Amino acid sequence: MVFFETTPTGRILNRFSRDVETIDNTLPSLFRSWVNTTFTVISTIVVISYSTPIFLVMIVPLALLYYFIQRFYIPTSRQLKRIESTTRSPIYVHFSETVTGASTIRAYNVQRRFITTSMQQVDHNLVFYFSSIASNRWLGIRLELIGAFIVLSAALFAVLSRGSVNSGVVGLSITYALQITQSLNWMVRMTSDLETNIVSVERAKEYSETPTEAPWDIEETRPTASWPNEGHVAFEDYATRYRPGLDLVLRGVSFKHQGRREVGRTGAGKSSMTLSLFRIVEAAHGSIVIDGIPIHVLGLHQLRTKLTILPQDPVLFSGSLRMNLDPFDRHLDIELWEALEHAHLKAFVESLPARLDHECGEGGQNLSVGQRQLVCLARALLHKTKILVLDEATAAVDLETDELIQNTIRTEFATCTVITIAHRLNTIMDSDRVMVLDAGNVVEFAEPQKLLKDKNTVFYSMAKSAGLVS
Repeated sequence: MVFFETTPTGRILNRFSRDVETIDNTLPSLFRSWVNTTFTVISTIVVISYSTPIFLVMIVPLALLYYFIQRFYIPTSRQLKRIESTTRSPIYVHFSETVTGASTIRAYNVQRRFITTSMQQVDHNLVFYFSSIASNRWLGIRLELIGAFIVLSAALFAVLSRGSVNSGVVGLSITYALQITQSLNWMVRMTSDLETNIVSVERAKEYSETPTEAPWDIEETRPTASWPNEGHVAFEDYATRYRPGLDLVLRGVSFKHQGRREVGRTGAGKSSMTLSLFRIVEAAHGSIVIDGIPIHVLGLHQLRTKLTILPQDPVLFSGSLRMNLDPFDRHLDIELWEALEHAHLKAFVESLPARLDHECGEGGQNLSVGQRQLVCLARALLHKTKILVLDEATAAVDLETDELIQNTIRTEFATCTVITIAHRLNTIMDSDRVMVLDAGNVVEFAEPQKLLKDKNTVFYSMAKSAGLVS
């Protein structure tokens, strides 16, 4: 996830559109043209050298002149191409953001500002594109000069050798010399364009070498099918950071939970603990142990399939309701209906004309937020595991839906470990234990009623602010 957090979307779009298009379409034609023009120039020089051997004297100085021009031009052109590609990415980002937030832009009447910003970014990109074109013209003038020298040399040496060379051969030599200006110009331009556009390969190759997550499946450490049996979760001096070089977001967190009920917690670092449990972020030191097995020795698929999460923002995909409930097609329809009934959605789905085959829009846009969250709850009920994580699952829904979700969790996940990230403190008041974190450190970890009895605890002050205690 570090890659997506540190890389602008426009840069990714740029590489998967313009750079891939260059690799697929532009580079093959450039390479073909480069081969044609290179052999044309070589054959021309061979013909002139054969007809007037004295011309070979001019080859060395002309080759040196050509070499120095290329040595100066190609690195400059290549760097200008890199900068031009980099400055194109913000255009994609701004355009994407503008399209996504068009309604908000119109609501605040700031269309002119966004148009101006877009024009400024296009102008900034065109500065480097113009510089690239100008450098190309700079090269063209010098190549025309080299071509003129070749024509002059061929004609001069033909005149000097007029007594020993056949007139037909002289005509052939000068005719070829007159053509070399264009051929040489194109050869150098194709060479430079080939090297300039190979930057796209370099940029694509950079993405192909992006560090990946841990292995998906590790045969040697694969747990049993029934793991975890108890749902015991233990953090042992656990610390993590979001990426190398940043400060720790969890600092030496240690606690043990013996499963079978809930752990509610709130405070700084709460979401980081969930990310750590799913190994979205890896440990800086310490470990997380589930039922006696450190999770860092497992493959990511082996770990994540044994955990269930109900996120704050419900995730639905374009497709049927059946596909969203059971994306891997592992359950019978009767099981889907049972899950929907427990999620309090059965009556709604039965009222739909297509029922389970009802088409969900992109992101579930044709369902309300509460309905989307209940669909996610039904999906969690189908994929029932010993450990359930509630990542502020009821933060975006109304109190009625919140109550439905809480009641279902209390009954259906009664024998599971439920880790709740609290947004509303009333949702964790019946938890076995509450953990309060501050700046990545555990400051309190005890039964909620015990913490509420002590008016000096952080949890008591939070409950008081929420109006739960007087």
